Amino acid sequence: MGNILIKKTPAKINLTLDVTGKLENGYHTLSMIMQSIDVCDELSFEKTADETILFSMNKELPDKIPAEKNLVYKAAKLMKDTFKIDGGFKIHLTKNIPAAAGLAGGSSDCAATLIGINELCGLGLDIEKLCEIGVKLGADVPFCIRKGTMLAEGIGEILTPLTPLTGIPVLLIKPNISISTPYVYKHLKLNELDYHPDNKAVISYIKDKNIKKIAASLSNVLETVTIPENPIIAELKRYLTEIGAIGSLMSGSGPTTFGIFKNMETAKKAYEKAKADYPDFDVVLCRTM
Repeated sequence: MGNILIKKTPAKINLTLDVTGKLENGYHTLSMIMQSIDVCDELSFEKTADETILFSMNKELPDKIPAEKNLVYKAAKLMKDTFKIDGGFKIHLTKNIPAAAGLAGGSSDCAATLIGINELCGLGLDIEKLCEIGVKLGADVPFCIRKGTMLAEGIGEILTPLTPLTGIPVLLIKPNISISTPYVYKHLKLNELDYHPDNKAVISYIKDKNIKKIAASLSNVLETVTIPENPIIAELKRYLTEIGAIGSLMSGSGPTTFGIFKNMETAKKAYEKAKADYPDFDVVLCRTM
C-alpha cells in the first residue's frame, strides 16, 4: 500500500546495575548505567488497507511465544488503538540480537516499533511522548528509544544522558541457558547485598573517557542471584579477562557476559578464540555506539 520503512534496533549492555528498593506494585527501583552497542535487529514496516497487524520474523525465539504476545505486536496494537489509526501493518523482524539474553533485544524492537509507526503514520509524537508510551510496555523501552550512554533510575524510565562512549570494543558471550528476569528479581536478597555499584565514580570515568577505570568498575548486583545458580557466568567472566578483556560483567539479568577491550586488535583475537572454545554459545564482537 505504501513505502516500506526499515528500522535498526541496537542492543544494550549494563555497565552497572544496582537495585535500590522495591515498590508496592512489585517493581524494583534501579540505578544503572546503560550503553547501546552496534548489534542490531532489523524491522520493516508497511501500512496495509485492512485492519490486521501481520507480524513475522526470520526465526522462532526460544520461548516460542505467540505473535500477539511479542512486544513488537503489542507496541503496534497499542499505537493503533491509542491513536485510532485506520488500516493495519505488515511488520517483519530480522533477529540478530541473541534472545532472552539481558541485551534488551525485545525492548529495542518494541522501541523501534513505536518510532516506526510514529513516522509511518505521521503522528508527530516527540521523544518524551514515545517514552511515556514505551514505559507501559517495558522498563527498558524508554532507554531503547533514546539510546546512547545513560543513567537510568526509577524503574528504568528516568533517564539522564551521559558523555557518549563510542567505538569501544566489546565481546559478548551468551551461554545456551535461559534466565527468567522475574525469577532473578524475586530471589534477589536486597537487604543482604554487601556491595553496590559506585555510579557516581563511573559517571566521572565516562566523562573523562577513562576506559580502564570504567572496565575496573563494572558491577551488577543481579549476579548475586544468577552466578550461584549458573556458574558458567562466573567462568565466562574469568575467561574473558584471561583472553584480554580489561573488565567483564553479566549484562542485565543475564545470561550474556561481556568483556571490554582496550583495542579492536585484541578483541578480534579474543573473538576468534572464544568462537573456537565455546562453539555452542552465541559469540558476538561489537562496539559501543
